[in-house]
Amino acid sequence: MSFRCGHGADAGAAGVVALGRVCPLCMLIDETHRSRAELLGRVAPPHRTALARETRVGASYEWVCTRGHDRYTATVREMLTGTACAKCRTSATAPAAVAEAGLPFMNPSLRTRTSQTEQRLKAMLAERIRLNHRVNAIHIARTFYSRREVWPDVIVPALRIAVEYDDPGRSRRAHLVLKEASDLEKDDALREVGWEVIRVRAGGLAPLGPHSVVCGQLTPDVVAEVVATMRRIRGDAAVDAISVGPLIAAAPETLDLG
Repeated sequence: MSFRCGHGADAGAAGVVALGRVCPLCMLIDETHRSRAELLGRVAPPHRTALARETRVGASYEWVCTRGHDRYTATVREMLTGTACAKCRTSATAPAAVAEAGLPFMNPSLRTRTSQTEQRLKAMLAERIRLNHRVNAIHIARTFYSRREVWPDVIVPALRIAVEYDDPGRSRRAHLVLKEASDLEKDDALREVGWEVIRVRAGGLAPLGPHSVVCGQLTPDVVAEVVATMRRIRGDAAVDAISVGPLIAAAPETLDLG
Protein backbone atom coordinates (compact mmCIF):
# COMPACT_ATOMS: atom_id res chain seq x y z
CA MET A 1 0.00 0.00 0.00
CA SER A 2 1.31 3.45 -0.87
CA PHE A 3 0.13 6.87 0.31
CA ARG A 4 0.00 10.37 -1.06
CA CYS A 5 2.89 11.37 1.23
CA GLY A 6 5.12 8.83 -0.56
CA HIS A 7 5.50 6.38 2.32
CA GLY A 8 4.67 2.71 2.07
CA ALA A 9 5.19 0.34 -0.85
CA ASP A 10 6.53 1.60 -4.16
CA ALA A 11 3.73 3.11 -6.22
CA GLY A 12 2.99 1.11 -9.34
CA ALA A 13 4.45 -2.14 -7.98
CA ALA A 14 2.43 -5.30 -8.52
CA GLY A 15 -0.43 -5.62 -6.04
CA VAL A 16 0.08 -2.16 -4.52
CA VAL A 17 -3.00 -0.08 -3.73
CA ALA A 18 -2.51 3.69 -3.82
CA LEU A 19 -4.45 5.87 -1.35
CA GLY A 20 -4.92 9.61 -1.90
CA ARG A 21 -4.14 10.60 1.70
CA VAL A 22 -1.15 10.79 3.97
CA CYS A 23 -0.20 7.66 5.90
CA PRO A 24 -1.31 7.11 9.54
CA LEU A 25 2.18 7.80 10.86
CA CYS A 26 2.49 11.10 8.98
CA MET A 27 -0.93 12.15 10.33
CA LEU A 28 0.20 11.38 13.88
CA ILE A 29 3.49 13.25 13.35
CA ASP A 30 1.56 16.30 12.18
CA GLU A 31 -0.92 16.05 15.04
CA THR A 32 1.82 15.92 17.68
CA HIS A 33 3.87 18.72 16.07
CA ARG A 34 6.87 16.43 15.65
CA SER A 35 8.71 15.48 12.47
CA ARG A 36 9.91 12.30 10.82
CA ALA A 37 13.41 13.81 10.75
CA GLU A 38 13.27 14.06 14.55
CA LEU A 39 12.37 10.38 14.79
CA LEU A 40 15.13 9.42 12.35
CA GLY A 41 17.61 11.31 14.53
CA ARG A 42 16.66 9.24 17.57
CA VAL A 43 16.18 5.76 16.14
CA ALA A 44 19.10 3.31 16.21
CA PRO A 45 21.09 3.64 12.93
CA PRO A 46 20.27 0.14 11.60
CA HIS A 47 16.55 1.03 11.64
CA ARG A 48 16.67 4.40 9.88
CA THR A 49 15.98 3.09 6.39
CA ALA A 50 12.91 1.17 7.57
CA LEU A 51 11.59 4.09 9.67
CA ALA A 52 11.99 6.47 6.73
CA ARG A 53 9.24 4.50 4.92
CA GLU A 54 7.23 3.39 7.94
CA THR A 55 3.46 3.92 7.91
CA ARG A 56 2.41 2.12 11.10
CA VAL A 57 2.14 3.98 14.42
CA GLY A 58 2.39 0.74 16.41
CA ALA A 59 5.64 -0.50 14.86
CA SER A 60 8.45 -1.04 17.39
CA TYR A 61 12.01 0.15 16.92
CA GLU A 62 15.18 0.45 18.95
CA TRP A 63 15.88 4.04 20.04
CA VAL A 64 18.99 5.89 21.22
CA CYS A 65 18.58 7.86 24.46
CA THR A 66 19.62 11.50 24.00
CA ARG A 67 21.19 11.44 27.48
CA GLY A 68 23.52 8.57 26.62
CA HIS A 69 21.65 5.78 28.43
CA ASP A 70 21.16 2.29 27.06
CA ARG A 71 19.18 1.79 23.87
CA TYR A 72 15.55 0.83 24.45
CA THR A 73 12.61 -0.51 22.46
CA ALA A 74 9.37 1.43 22.03
CA THR A 75 6.65 1.90 19.44
CA VAL A 76 6.55 4.96 17.21
CA ARG A 77 3.35 6.03 18.96
CA GLU A 78 5.08 5.86 22.35
CA MET A 79 7.99 7.93 21.06
CA LEU A 80 5.65 10.58 19.65
CA THR A 81 3.61 10.84 22.84
CA GLY A 82 6.48 11.22 25.26
CA THR A 83 7.73 7.87 26.58
CA ALA A 84 11.39 8.09 27.63
CA CYS A 85 13.91 5.38 28.40
CA ALA A 86 13.72 3.56 31.75
CA LYS A 87 16.85 5.27 33.12
CA CYS A 88 15.44 8.70 32.22
CA ARG A 89 12.26 7.87 34.10
CA THR A 90 14.30 6.77 37.11
CA SER A 91 16.48 9.89 37.10
CA ALA A 92 13.35 12.07 37.10
CA THR A 93 12.55 10.78 40.61
CA ALA A 94 16.11 11.12 41.98
CA PRO A 95 16.57 13.45 45.01
CA ALA A 96 18.31 16.18 42.98
CA ALA A 97 15.55 16.18 40.36
CA VAL A 98 12.84 16.27 43.02
CA ALA A 99 14.53 19.23 44.72
CA GLU A 100 14.40 21.37 41.57
CA ALA A 101 10.92 20.25 40.49
CA GLY A 102 8.62 23.25 40.08
CA LEU A 103 11.40 25.79 39.60
CA PRO A 104 11.12 28.05 36.53
CA PHE A 105 14.35 28.73 34.64
CA MET A 106 15.83 29.99 31.39
CA ASN A 107 16.78 27.31 28.88
CA PRO A 108 19.00 29.23 26.43
CA SER A 109 18.93 26.40 23.87
CA LEU A 110 15.15 26.23 23.70
CA ARG A 111 13.73 26.70 20.24
CA THR A 112 9.96 26.48 19.98
CA ARG A 113 7.56 27.57 17.29
CA THR A 114 5.61 30.49 18.76
CA SER A 115 2.64 31.74 16.80
CA GLN A 116 1.82 35.41 16.39
CA THR A 117 -1.31 34.89 18.48
CA GLU A 118 0.71 33.40 21.35
CA GLN A 119 3.07 36.38 21.18
CA ARG A 120 0.07 38.71 21.19
CA LEU A 121 -1.41 36.95 24.23
CA LYS A 122 1.84 37.42 26.11
CA ALA A 123 2.01 41.11 25.14
CA MET A 124 -1.61 41.71 26.19
CA LEU A 125 -1.05 39.99 29.53
CA ALA A 126 2.07 42.09 30.09
CA GLU A 127 -0.15 45.19 29.92
CA ARG A 128 -2.06 43.90 32.96
CA ILE A 129 0.47 41.98 35.08
CA ARG A 130 4.24 41.95 35.39
CA LEU A 131 5.71 38.98 33.54
CA ASN A 132 9.17 37.50 34.07
CA HIS A 133 10.80 37.41 30.64
CA ARG A 134 13.92 35.67 31.98
CA VAL A 135 12.26 32.23 32.24
CA ASN A 136 10.93 29.98 29.49
CA ALA A 137 10.79 26.52 31.10
CA ILE A 138 9.73 24.76 34.30
CA HIS A 139 11.33 21.71 35.91
CA ILE A 140 8.90 18.83 36.51
CA ALA A 141 9.10 15.61 38.53
CA ARG A 142 8.63 13.22 35.58
CA THR A 143 9.80 12.97 32.00
CA PHE A 144 7.74 14.64 29.31
CA TYR A 145 8.84 13.98 25.72
CA SER A 146 12.03 12.56 27.23
CA ARG A 147 12.80 15.73 29.21
CA ARG A 148 12.32 16.76 32.82
CA GLU A 149 10.98 20.16 31.82
CA VAL A 150 8.02 21.74 30.02
CA TRP A 151 7.75 24.99 28.06
CA PRO A 152 4.43 26.80 28.58
CA ASP A 153 3.48 29.71 26.33
CA VAL A 154 3.39 32.15 29.26
CA ILE A 155 4.97 31.63 32.70
CA VAL A 156 3.94 33.69 35.74
CA PRO A 157 6.39 32.60 38.48
CA ALA A 158 4.96 34.93 41.13
CA LEU A 159 1.64 33.06 40.93
CA ARG A 160 2.98 29.67 39.86
CA ILE A 161 0.56 29.79 36.95
CA ALA A 162 1.23 28.89 33.33
CA VAL A 163 -0.96 30.11 30.47
CA GLU A 164 -1.35 28.10 27.26
CA TYR A 165 -3.02 29.17 24.01
CA ASP A 166 -4.65 26.40 21.96
CA ASP A 167 -6.39 26.61 18.59
CA PRO A 168 -6.99 24.02 15.86
CA GLY A 169 -4.58 25.76 13.46
CA ARG A 170 -4.68 25.57 9.69
CA SER A 171 -5.00 21.81 9.76
CA ARG A 172 -8.09 22.08 12.04
CA ARG A 173 -6.65 19.09 13.94
CA ALA A 174 -4.15 20.72 16.31
CA HIS A 175 -4.74 20.21 20.04
CA LEU A 176 -7.12 17.32 19.38
CA VAL A 177 -7.04 13.57 20.08
CA LEU A 178 -3.46 12.55 20.99
CA LYS A 179 -2.25 16.16 21.28
CA GLU A 180 -5.12 16.84 23.67
CA ALA A 181 -4.02 13.86 25.77
CA SER A 182 -0.47 15.20 25.67
CA ASP A 183 -1.71 18.64 26.82
CA LEU A 184 -3.49 17.03 29.78
CA GLU A 185 -0.35 15.09 30.71
CA LYS A 186 1.65 18.31 30.60
CA ASP A 187 -0.90 20.03 32.86
CA ASP A 188 -0.81 17.11 35.29
CA ALA A 189 2.99 17.27 35.40
CA LEU A 190 2.82 20.97 36.30
CA ARG A 191 0.10 20.44 38.89
CA GLU A 192 2.25 17.77 40.57
CA VAL A 193 4.89 20.42 41.30
CA GLY A 194 2.53 23.13 42.54
CA TRP A 195 1.61 24.96 39.34
CA GLU A 196 -1.80 25.57 37.78
CA VAL A 197 -2.50 25.92 34.06
CA ILE A 198 -4.99 28.26 32.40
CA ARG A 199 -5.81 27.21 28.85
CA VAL A 200 -7.21 29.67 26.33
CA ARG A 201 -9.18 27.39 24.00
CA ALA A 202 -9.97 29.21 20.75
CA GLY A 203 -11.45 28.40 17.35
CA GLY A 204 -14.10 25.95 18.51
CA LEU A 205 -11.99 23.85 20.90
CA ALA A 206 -13.85 22.49 23.93
CA PRO A 207 -12.70 23.23 27.51
CA LEU A 208 -9.73 21.19 28.68
CA GLY A 209 -8.86 20.94 32.35
CA PRO A 210 -10.31 22.88 35.30
CA HIS A 211 -9.21 26.37 34.18
CA SER A 212 -10.24 26.87 30.55
CA VAL A 213 -11.20 30.13 28.84
CA VAL A 214 -13.18 29.20 25.73
CA CYS A 215 -13.38 31.83 22.98
CA GLY A 216 -13.68 32.36 19.27
CA GLN A 217 -10.50 34.42 19.03
CA LEU A 218 -8.11 36.34 21.25
CA THR A 219 -9.56 39.68 22.42
CA PRO A 220 -8.97 42.07 25.37
CA ASP A 221 -12.02 40.55 27.09
CA VAL A 222 -10.45 37.09 26.84
CA VAL A 223 -7.27 38.40 28.48
CA ALA A 224 -9.40 40.02 31.21
CA GLU A 225 -11.01 36.63 31.86
CA VAL A 226 -7.55 35.01 32.07
CA VAL A 227 -6.57 37.54 34.78
CA ALA A 228 -9.89 36.96 36.56
CA THR A 229 -9.15 33.21 36.52
CA MET A 230 -5.77 33.92 38.09
CA ARG A 231 -7.61 35.75 40.87
CA ARG A 232 -9.89 32.78 41.45
CA ILE A 233 -6.89 30.45 41.65
CA ARG A 234 -4.46 32.50 43.77
CA GLY A 235 -6.58 35.29 45.26
CA ASP A 236 -6.85 39.03 44.70
CA ALA A 237 -3.89 39.98 46.90
CA ALA A 238 -1.44 37.82 44.93
CA VAL A 239 -2.57 39.21 41.58
CA ASP A 240 -2.73 42.80 42.86
CA ALA A 241 0.93 42.49 43.90
CA ILE A 242 1.99 42.05 40.25
CA SER A 243 -0.67 44.19 38.58
CA VAL A 244 0.34 46.90 36.14
CA GLY A 245 -1.57 50.19 36.36
CA PRO A 246 -5.04 50.34 37.95
CA LEU A 247 -6.09 47.22 39.82
CA ILE A 248 -8.37 44.91 37.82
CA ALA A 249 -11.00 43.51 40.17
CA ALA A 250 -12.53 41.04 37.75
CA ALA A 251 -13.43 40.39 34.16
CA PRO A 252 -16.30 42.46 32.70
CA GLU A 253 -19.72 41.20 33.76
CA THR A 254 -20.94 41.22 30.16
CA LEU A 255 -18.01 39.21 28.87
CA ASP A 256 -18.55 37.94 25.34
CA LEU A 257 -15.91 35.36 24.45
CA GLY A 258 -17.45 34.36 21.17
